Amino acid sequence: MSPIELRSDNAAGVAPEILQAIEAANSGSALAYGGDAWSVRLQAVAAEVFEQADLTVFPVLTGTAANAIALSAMCPPWGAVLCHETAHILRSEGGATSMFGGGAVMRGLPGNNFLLEAASLEAAFASTRWGDPHHSQPAVVSLTNPTDFGTVYPLARLAELSRCAHEQGLLVHMDGARLANALVSLGCSPAALTWQAGVDVVTLGATKNGVMTADAIVCFNAEVAKTLTYRLKRAGQVASKMRFQAVQLQAYLNQGRWLTWASQANNAMQALVRGLQAQGATFVVTPQANMAFVRVTDDMADRLQAAGLLFYRTAPGVIRLVTSFQTTPVDIEETLVRWQQCL
Repeated sequence: MSPIELRSDNAAGVAPEILQAIEAANSGSALAYGGDAWSVRLQAVAAEVFEQADLTVFPVLTGTAANAIALSAMCPPWGAVLCHETAHILRSEGGATSMFGGGAVMRGLPGNNFLLEAASLEAAFASTRWGDPHHSQPAVVSLTNPTDFGTVYPLARLAELSRCAHEQGLLVHMDGARLANALVSLGCSPAALTWQAGVDVVTLGATKNGVMTADAIVCFNAEVAKTLTYRLKRAGQVASKMRFQAVQLQAYLNQGRWLTWASQANNAMQALVRGLQAQGATFVVTPQANMAFVRVTDDMADRLQAAGLLFYRTAPGVIRLVTSFQTTPVDIEETLVRWQQCL
């Protein structure tokens, strides 16, 4: 009985188109540190995709580096980053933002369905001793979209949160580790989900969706972009052979591949959710992207693992299932068969 991968989209392989692009770029020599033609072309491709001629895209090696270094350029060491209390930057990145940010404080705020709310922001602003050097000064609002629990920010909510932040003089960062999955879920354009909704900087996740070794920071704020130029080098995130990162991101964005692959992951999850609901399964929250948190007994989880389903136990009585661009309809059908057998 073959195992079925539902632990994480990080566990998926690399899309053939990405491998082909890397091989095509592996010919002859090219200027190092982003001086190559592929890196130049990436700027144009990103500008077209996000419908913003003045953006700057910075390839990096990991999503943690993208988030932490982007936030370090947006938040002074005496500042604070406001985010949801379940945000990845707060709970799952080892304090990287505080390290790269020279001690910047991370403040987790509440919000239903794992989404930040304007009321929480306003309460945080009201409790801040503005201008008091004894108190960290909020500088950035960070939104994870989709959240780590598979919920997606509606455009109206994003615009509201951005407006609250900007009115108070804060910048807005979006952790887009699964940005393509959010775009597919909402059916909107990359521009609508980012700068048109008031986002100043977005981290563009790609390794969870078919890319090998490249994520990116997409910066819509010229002043932040100037700072990132130096911070990324200082953090060891300016690759000498950057053409191989740039060409991966080009291949990812070209021809809408990133959205096609995210659609495959989202569709697989929706099929799985429908099938599990038909078998009586319940969820912590309604899945909107490619993640589901299912309530099961510990005995049931044991049986599912023995049946070859690969997943994480995230809390007592809760397991996480994640689909990827590689998840097939056959995988979903077989998962549902094995699940039924374990009831």
